[in-house]
Amino acid sequence: MGQIVGSMHMNVAEVFSNRRKRKRSTDSSLGKDDPAQLDTTQPKKKKLLTTTQYIYKALFKEEKNSDVAVMALDKVWHLHKVYLSQSPYFYTMFNGTWREAQQNFIQITILDDRITVASLDAVFGSMYSDEIEIESADVISVLATATLFHLDGIIDKCAEVMVDNISPETAIQYYEAACQYGVVGVKKSTFQWFQINLLSIYSKQPNLLRHISIELMSALTASPDLYVMQTEFSLYTLLRTWMFLRLHPDYDPEDPVQRAEALKTQELLVNAGVETHAPSGDVVQWTYFTSRTEERSFLATPEGQPYVKVFQKLRTQYLTNHYMDLKIIYNDNIIPKEWLYRHIHNHWDALLRIDHGQEDCSPQQLDDEQFFENCMRCGRMLLEPGYQKWRWTGFNFGMDLILIMDSRRLNIRRHHRHEHERVLSLQTKRKFMVRTTVTSINAQRQAVFTQTSEICSLSLEKNEEVPLMVLDPKLVHPLLISINMLVVMPPNQSFKEVVPLSEEATTSLSIPISEIGANSDRPLSPSSADDSAVFIGDSEPSTPSSPAPRPRIAWSASDTGAICGQLAC
Repeated sequence: MGQIVGSMHMNVAEVFSNRRKRKRSTDSSLGKDDPAQLDTTQPKKKKLLTTTQYIYKALFKEEKNSDVAVMALDKVWHLHKVYLSQSPYFYTMFNGTWREAQQNFIQITILDDRITVASLDAVFGSMYSDEIEIESADVISVLATATLFHLDGIIDKCAEVMVDNISPETAIQYYEAACQYGVVGVKKSTFQWFQINLLSIYSKQPNLLRHISIELMSALTASPDLYVMQTEFSLYTLLRTWMFLRLHPDYDPEDPVQRAEALKTQELLVNAGVETHAPSGDVVQWTYFTSRTEERSFLATPEGQPYVKVFQKLRTQYLTNHYMDLKIIYNDNIIPKEWLYRHIHNHWDALLRIDHGQEDCSPQQLDDEQFFENCMRCGRMLLEPGYQKWRWTGFNFGMDLILIMDSRRLNIRRHHRHEHERVLSLQTKRKFMVRTTVTSINAQRQAVFTQTSEICSLSLEKNEEVPLMVLDPKLVHPLLISINMLVVMPPNQSFKEVVPLSEEATTSLSIPISEIGANSDRPLSPSSADDSAVFIGDSEPSTPSSPAPRPRIAWSASDTGAICGQLAC
C-alpha cells in the first residue's frame, strides 16, 4: 500500500514538473518569436498626476466640492472661494462686508466687450494651475479679463505675448488695448514700432491706416523719433490719405471695382489736361480735396476740425522747400494758406540773413527740446551693404547736404558745385545741428538694435565731408536711417495755434509796409551803389498786394460733377 501511495506521489510530481517545463518552454518560445505578447504579461507603470494637475482636473474641470457658483456671460462655473481669493477682486468680495461674502451664487455683469466666455474660462482655470496658455489671437480678451480680476501675473504674461507679436495687423489693436488697460510696456513698444514703420508700411496698406486714431496719429506726427520716409512731404501725403479714409469709411482702395473707377477718372483728368501728380490709387482723394468750391482751407470746415491738432503737429515749414510740393499743397487746400505765407516769409527772411552773413540765423547750441520740436526729419532704408550716396531733394537754405554710406561709416558732405553757386550759400562756413539714428529690423519689422548719436553742432566749409556715425557691428541690413537736422534758427510758429475760419482777411500782410525793416540795423544810405537795393525811377511806389486766389482746376462745373459722380466719396 505504501509503495502504491509513493508511486502516485512521484507520478503527480512528474506531471506538475512536466507542465512547468512545458509552460517555461512555451513562454520562452513566445518571448523569442513575439516580444509584443511578452510585454502584455509584464506589469505596466502608471505615472501619477502632479498635485497641480490633480487640482485642475478634479476641482476645476470636474467641479468637485464647489462652494461657490459664478455666473458671467450666461455661463456658470462651479468654483472654490479659496482659489478665487488669489484675485484681489474676489478676495475683497469674500472677506469684506459685501453681501456676496455670505452667498454661494455670484452673478458678475460684464461691461467690457473684449471679455469672452473663453477668456473667463482660461483665467478661472489659471487660478487652479501654475500655467496658462495664451494665443496671440486671444491675448487682448485674456488681458481684459485679467485686468477685471486684478491678476498681475497674467497681465505680465499677456504683455510678453503682445510685445513678441507686434505686426501691421496687431499693432493698432495692441496699442489701443495697452492704453485702455494701462499696460505701459506694451504701449511703449507699440509706439516705438509705429515710429519706425508708419510711413514705410501703412502708406501701402490703407485699410489698416484708416483705423489709426486721431490721438495716436497726433502723437506720432509730433514725435522727433518718427522715421519719415523720405521727407516731411511724405508724411503730409500719408496724413491726407488717412484723413480721407476716415472721412469715407465705405471707400476701399483695394476693391477692384473702385480701383477701376479711379483709373477711369485718372484718364479723364489726363485727357482734360489736368496734372494730378498722384498715382491712380490717390486720384479719388485728390479729386475730393481739389474740387472743393470754397476758398477756406479744409481744416477750417466742420469736417476738418477734428484733424486740426494732427496737422498742427506736422512740420509745415519743411513743406515749402520744393516747388512741386508747394504746388500740390496749395491745390489741396487742406492747410490754411496763412500758414504757407508765414513760412515763405520766414524762409525769405532767413535766406537774406544768411546771404548777408548774419550769425544769428545759424542754429547755435539750442537746447534739446527746441531742436526736437523744430528739426527736419528725413529717412531712408538701406537693404544691402556697400557704398551708397544720396540726398533729400529740396532747397535747404542754400545747403546741399549729401549722405554717404561707405563700409561701416556714415558721412555727411556739404556739396558745392561751381555751376550752381548762385543757388547755394556762398558763406565760407555754414553751421547746422544734426542727430543720426540707425536701426536694424527683423522680419516682423521690429527693432533688433538701434544706435543713436548725440545732437551735434557742425560747421562745414564748401565740399567738406565729416563722419556722423561709425556703425556698431550689431547693426545688420536692412537698415533704417533717420536724420534730424536744423540748418537755420527756428522761427516762432505760434500762428499755427489758430485755424482761421475765413481766410479772406488773412491773405494780406498783417504788418504795415511803413513798419517793415523798422528795427533793422542796416544803414539808411548804402555805402556803395552795389549795396543798394532801392529802385530809383518815375514810377509810383506800390504796396504789397494780396496773393492771388487759389487757382481752381481747369475743367467746367459739368465736368467736375461728372467726374465726382463716378467716385465713391
